Amino acid sequence: MRIVPREFNINNFSYMIRSAEEKDAKCLSEIRVQIDGETENMDREKGEAYIDESGFKQMIKEDSESDRKLFLVAEANDRIAGFSRCEGNKLKRSAHKVEFGVCVLKEFWGHGIGKNFLKESIQWADSNHIKKITLNVLETNEKAKNLYEKHGFEVEGVLRNDKLLSDGNYYNTIIMGRFKD
Repeated sequence: MRIVPREFNINNFSYMIRSAEEKDAKCLSEIRVQIDGETENMDREKGEAYIDESGFKQMIKEDSESDRKLFLVAEANDRIAGFSRCEGNKLKRSAHKVEFGVCVLKEFWGHGIGKNFLKESIQWADSNHIKKITLNVLETNEKAKNLYEKHGFEVEGVLRNDKLLSDGNYYNTIIMGRFKD
């Protein structure tokens, strides 16, 4: 599905959140690898589960045509600063929900991009009769957990010792959800 693009100006920094387009595919492939190397908050290490340009083109096409998927990018100074996706399916028992994921290049942190991806995704879900949004967040990512809680997400479960990080320790993944009656 697609949204109407929106401009944001946070602390004299302007960017636009819009639906992903096939022309973004090459850049998305590159920045996904970069983002995975900038933080351990992602599921992957740098270069793992690589998606090439054609893979992103296919994903964007499918997401644009589905009423249960949303693929957004943030564009700042003619560059993609990050992206988010909501992914659902048409199975009757789970057609009411989508899973949210987000990633932003580290140089663009602190400008509300993640927060605005979340807000745009919630607005899209609410206006398209999607009752539930789920997400996973690493237990050490306090900033993200606080953001999600401020937007109505609640902890639904914990996957204990779910991620092995570079310090050699295992960390929990927090499962959160937001249900709208």
